[in-house]
Amino acid sequence: MTSITAKWTVEDYHQMIAAGILRDRKVELLKGEIVVMSPEGVPHAYCSHEAGEYLSELLGNRAKVRQAKPITLPNDSEPEPDLAIVQPLGRDYREHHPYVENIFWVIEYSNTSLEKDLETKSKIYAEAGIQEYWVVNLKKLHIVVFREPLDGDYSTKFTLTSGTIQPIAFDDVSVLVERIINK
Repeated sequence: MTSITAKWTVEDYHQMIAAGILRDRKVELLKGEIVVMSPEGVPHAYCSHEAGEYLSELLGNRAKVRQAKPITLPNDSEPEPDLAIVQPLGRDYREHHPYVENIFWVIEYSNTSLEKDLETKSKIYAEAGIQEYWVVNLKKLHIVVFREPLDGDYSTKFTLTSGTIQPIAFDDVSVLVERIINK
């Protein structure tokens, strides 16, 4: 006997949410699978919130920094990154979550979910075409930067512990690494 694994579409997922089936569950849709999200610890909550505030101040009205809100991707995924830096489309987001073309870059803060964020999510984001993805390792206090999606993976990956970084979408903006990792 062979087993069949059911995959969910974003539309299926939205219907389950609307019907209240996923009520009181902290989940996200990753490549057609409904995945339980790790609980957010104190350092995670603090660091992601502070970084979100910092990026909002730094980018002003050029972008919106959405904290722990869904983004809709074409590969049957609707993850909830800790920070999604998106186009400031105002009321458009009342009708839909940001799509790939609305996303400048995403950031995940990792403590217990490090493997999922570095492996699974990096591939999902690359496959979808998100140009830049940062993973903040809360244990080692560094940022792993992924850039240039190519064939379902990122062709560039490097680690920062200090200094500044210029996001691809805003090469005139210098982001202080220390303000993102909150050393």
